[in-house]
Amino acid sequence: MKKYISKLFTVFVSVLGLVSCADLDIPSDGRMTLNDIFMDYYSTRNYFNRCSDYMPQVGFSYENTPLASFCDEAHDASDGVSGAVNDWYNNRTSSSNNPLASGGDPWSRYFEGIRKCNTFLESINDPTVATANIDEEEKNGWIGEVYTLRAFYYLQLIKRYGGVPIIDAPYEITYDFSQDSRATFEACVDFILADCDRALEIPESSVSTIGFRWDISDNERGHVTRAFAYAVKSQAALYAASPLWYEQGSKYTWDKVTEITKEALDECLAHGFELFDITPNADIAQNAYAYYFINRSDPSRSVDKETIFETTSSRTNVWKYAGTPITEGALKAGAGPSQELVDAYGMQATGEMPVLGYFDASHLQPIINASAGYDPANPYEGRDPRFYASVYYNNSPRSLTTGNIDKDLFPLSFTSTINNITATKNGDEVTLATTGSDPWIFTTTLTRPLTAGDSRVVSFEYKSNKSITDSEFFFCVAGGPQGGVESGQNIHIPQASEWTRFEYDLTTAINTWGFGVNSSGGASPENHFLRFDVTGGAGYEITIRNFRIECFTLPPAPTPVETFVGGNCEISDRVNEITNTRTGYYMRKFNNYKSGVNVDQDGLMKIFRLGELYLNFAEAAYQSVGPDAAVPSTVGGSAMSARQAVNTIRERAEMPPLPAGLSESEFEVRYRNERQVEMAFEEHRFFDVRRWKILNETDGFVTGMKITQEGDSYTYTRIKLEDRGTNADKYLRYPIDQSEVSKMESYTGTSWQNPGW
Repeated sequence: MKKYISKLFTVFVSVLGLVSCADLDIPSDGRMTLNDIFMDYYSTRNYFNRCSDYMPQVGFSYENTPLASFCDEAHDASDGVSGAVNDWYNNRTSSSNNPLASGGDPWSRYFEGIRKCNTFLESINDPTVATANIDEEEKNGWIGEVYTLRAFYYLQLIKRYGGVPIIDAPYEITYDFSQDSRATFEACVDFILADCDRALEIPESSVSTIGFRWDISDNERGHVTRAFAYAVKSQAALYAASPLWYEQGSKYTWDKVTEITKEALDECLAHGFELFDITPNADIAQNAYAYYFINRSDPSRSVDKETIFETTSSRTNVWKYAGTPITEGALKAGAGPSQELVDAYGMQATGEMPVLGYFDASHLQPIINASAGYDPANPYEGRDPRFYASVYYNNSPRSLTTGNIDKDLFPLSFTSTINNITATKNGDEVTLATTGSDPWIFTTTLTRPLTAGDSRVVSFEYKSNKSITDSEFFFCVAGGPQGGVESGQNIHIPQASEWTRFEYDLTTAINTWGFGVNSSGGASPENHFLRFDVTGGAGYEITIRNFRIECFTLPPAPTPVETFVGGNCEISDRVNEITNTRTGYYMRKFNNYKSGVNVDQDGLMKIFRLGELYLNFAEAAYQSVGPDAAVPSTVGGSAMSARQAVNTIRERAEMPPLPAGLSESEFEVRYRNERQVEMAFEEHRFFDVRRWKILNETDGFVTGMKITQEGDSYTYTRIKLEDRGTNADKYLRYPIDQSEVSKMESYTGTSWQNPGW
């Protein structure tokens, strides 16, 4: 028997939301037909904007915890409280109770978005419906975005459920639902890539403010770009070739996926995307990686050139929902990073993984890598800088505030004593432009000796046209340069289009040369000055203001996060205690330590970023041509190997490169480890362990670290948390909501439910 549905020709809308004040010729009951909507520019544009309403607000969206709490990245301290976390950890997931749908059922959400996109695409391309006078390039831009959105919504569905029905048009009145079926994963990826290609085939507009573009302004936040379409293609193809979804004979071989992921990466690099590498001041963030994740992206990419798309409104609220007990206003400890995640962070000095696995099934006896330089008695020393940016561990500083006590300033200006450089003054700013090799300029003298203090730095604010990689300061007396930066310690000043603070610690120079303190070199301290060597050649331009030396005394060290038993943030196994960690760790990534009850400055999660594209390519390439073989570019970019792609990520993280000559299996271990730490808490690990089909190895339980203090020393004891039971094969896919399954079974006579549910 055929099942029919009536096509909805009228949609309920807000008059003020879809039409201007002058457009009042609508039915008195407030309804508008599609013809009414698409006959007007403003209502058409607003309908287009509604197509993006189904974009996920990624973050603490699973009953105030991240997706990380539902895989081996973390364990939420609400495990003893009724709710999504408790249901997941106690294996109470079913087709009628999916804890991962606590923020809204993904099946319904994304199909609603697809329906909205289908209606827009059919209507805008029907000249009998779309009668509004709209610039052709602007209209084509809307079409490109909606094709991309539809592809993205399908990607979200298939990575959760596997193959789903492909619906590319609004249902007609006489639509026969009995003919519906779930398409294969490969067919769905075909459809996703085709939609992205349709969007990318649309030429970029000749007008910079309209069309489907690479570059948008900050006030267009929430719009998808051409980079977004390439990111969708990259992830969809990668998933299609992964063990969970690949079927013998599929077109999505690793060769094919290498081609797709390399094109996506190359296109983004060719259009100005770069890994974020701005080094922050010590009182802002620990390193560039940490700084990136507490910053909000700027869609114009004036500063953040890495983010392709960021969740558009919801800050992560780490301070509140995964806060330490010493964080004012924190409601719970939330997602405590697992010991397995902590073990994944390598050693900075050697670049090696500290833990190679476990001797026992409970993960309590780690296999220590003897060549890594890891000390189990001091487990948090010398780790990957991303560890310090992502995890609060025992005795880590809760705050980075340094504060300044008795600060004394020594303003300096530039003189006319120069070499191969021009100096142009504009008010309080000076622009230095290099014209040849060895460019330098003198400053004025101190006029008085430097004051004593805990820290003395040369600082300034600047803008520059290029990154300066070999700048130097020489500490001078009347006779000329007295001493300077030690060989191999040349100073890096990153390119900056906006005013950026720079500082350089003078401690070594003062201790070595007595600069500004004594009369070493025959001149009294007040006659000391600096020679600023900008860089090694011509073509560099840097504008500087507030060039000075700062002397100040540091305040007492910030209160540490004490996770040891009895500490201010102690580990707890009390089921009714949700404010203390279960694992011995607290989540730090995305958390700005300045956040609290008065202001939330935590970062927003990235849905797509350039770092993922490097890793997607690396995964495809090492399985296609091996770790070291260079893959040529098809769009005029540079050839790159899988190892080079991973090492680009590691370089930003200040980690040593992976060595050449690793076998495919050796490289796979290092690659998966790299992906785990680089994209921790970003909603990748949950899906990665599934598509790799290693869920049975990773997600049965997690471990933590119980620390006891004995005088000035600590004892570290690994602990196993309760079994979750969420690593069975059925957990490889989401269950489809039972109401949807029952409805479609009544239409088609077959069950659409995923295996095991």
